[in-house]
Amino acid sequence: METWMAQPDLDEIDVATILQALADPTRLRIVRLLDQVEEATCTALDLPVKVSTVSHHVNILRHSGVVSTRIEGTSRPSRLRRDDLERRFPGLLSSILTAKPPRDSEEPTALSKPG
Repeated sequence: METWMAQPDLDEIDVATILQALADPTRLRIVRLLDQVEEATCTALDLPVKVSTVSHHVNILRHSGVVSTRIEGTSRPSRLRRDDLERRFPGLLSSILTAKPPRDSEEPTALSKPG
């Protein structure tokens, strides 16, 4: 049986909270990176910030309902809650993922190393 970290139930996910979480360029980049893979740990995401910073941003995304995080020993792989978000807010995640990235950020390049 898989163990998951606490996250909001589907009916508790609020669009304003999601948009607020995704307003941060680092969190938006994390979402774009997770879109390229099934799941990844914070250490596997190729970002120009410390792993502790990535972990902080992933926690915000999890509490906003954008990602779910599985407990696997000492690892915490996260994945997008695609199906949940599509049921709650049809088209929202796909619109965010297909939107042109902000000018000041590069297009994500998936993972730096396996997860």
